[in-house]
Amino acid sequence: MGGQRKYLAELRERTVEMVRELEREMGQGRGAIARVARDLGIHKEALRNWVRQDQQVHRPGGGAGGEPAGAVPVDKDARIKELEARLREVERANAILKVAASFFAKKLDSPPPKW
Repeated sequence: MGGQRKYLAELRERTVEMVRELEREMGQGRGAIARVARDLGIHKEALRNWVRQDQQVHRPGGGAGGEPAGAVPVDKDARIKELEARLREVERANAILKVAASFFAKKLDSPPPKW
């Protein structure tokens, strides 16, 4: 009789993908599993098992690298352009949030309307 599964399959998949992305950015063996586990409140050994299971599914024989079998390496120039576009989007969202925050701060500081 198997134990009850605590985490949804979708959460597992997304979490493993976060680990893979962090490993691509930081390099393998740099604590990506521990960092993601801490950030999401998941036990790091559970996450480590999920990563191993995913590795076995995508790379029979458990090869290193963490990339799915047959994956095309990402072109660095394309990756840089993608990251620059994401940065512009985040900076734009930040600017909108700053304006909204100042608007609401003014509303809170103004005296209540006189009826």
